[in-house]
Amino acid sequence: MEALVADVRAALRSVADPERARGMQAYLKTTEPCLGVRLPEVRRLTRAAATADPPATAADVEQAASALWRGAAYREERYAAIALTGLPVARGALELLPLYEEMITTGAWWDLVDGVAGRVRDLLLAHPAQLAPVLQDWARSADRWLRRSAVIAQLGARDRTDRALLAEVIEVNAADPEFFVRKAIGWALRDLAKTDPAWVRGFLAGHELSPLSRREAARHLS
Repeated sequence: MEALVADVRAALRSVADPERARGMQAYLKTTEPCLGVRLPEVRRLTRAAATADPPATAADVEQAASALWRGAAYREERYAAIALTGLPVARGALELLPLYEEMITTGAWWDLVDGVAGRVRDLLLAHPAQLAPVLQDWARSADRWLRRSAVIAQLGARDRTDRALLAEVIEVNAADPEFFVRKAIGWALRDLAKTDPAWVRGFLAGHELSPLSRREAARHLS
């Protein structure tokens, strides 16, 4: 997988835009250097590199994604690492859970943490018995990004949302003063309201939430 990692890095550097990079770094409020490559382009370049040198197994993906993540000199290399874990061969692979937790706790900012959310959702849908206890633990973690991840882990699950689990991870964080957790609660409820507005209305009626969480949750409820 060394060739794949090298190809991804070379591809990202080949389209670097220093002016955009300065704007990205300021927007993200990060000290990590940026190349100035937009996220859709990062994903496209990563898929192209993986097509040319495809990982055969989830273990191959874990090896390449870990190398990109841990050796990242630029923010976009971390985006590429997350993109690799979305390859079909890795989707729903339980062995990637430790890497996702590492990405959440060491990424420790909204753009990276939220990028991993869909991977955690896929694991939950594929392995609910194994993942539900993990999310219950994350919801009670001292790490705010694990708490946020537990709350947003079911974004996009639609009718497959485990409502009891969602209610639990929100309830234990309802009084959390942390902005990113309060925002996550509203986001998770707003997302479910697209397919089950009645459940969300009932939840809002029966729970004390921060004004931010409640405002976000009710944004599209009539």
